[in-house]
Amino acid sequence: MNKILCPTDGSHAAEKAVDFAIKFAKMLEIPLTFLLVSRIPEESASEIRYRGSALIDAANVQDFMELSSALKEAQEAGLTEVSCVRTYARRNIAAAIIDYAEKENFGHIVMGSMGRTGVARILLGSVAAEVVQKAHCPVTIVR
Repeated sequence: MNKILCPTDGSHAAEKAVDFAIKFAKMLEIPLTFLLVSRIPEESASEIRYRGSALIDAANVQDFMELSSALKEAQEAGLTEVSCVRTYARRNIAAAIIDYAEKENFGHIVMGSMGRTGVARILLGSVAAEVVQKAHCPVTIVR
């Protein structure tokens, strides 16, 4: 295992995954990268009429705060090889995570799961389940 990817969205489940990923990377002494998948690229956002620039700016600030929080926690834990990346996905967040991990040759993915079951899982799907099924590398799900 060469490096760990930890997708985060600021949810409670993602915060648990961030905590675990930090401890895991520190124990293995390997680099850790936090990934945030935004729904709309900035260059496309201006083309969307119903979204105002204030809303786009607020989303960017939220993304920055979520990644900054994870980065700060990792640095406070003593990790020196830690980074943050933001990528984009219009529809399929799981595919964006899988594509990024494979393209950047990550050896492991650590991510949170909301733990949806039954009808909620059928209707809303599960990003974590799709990543587990399709990723090229081992995936640890934190609940």
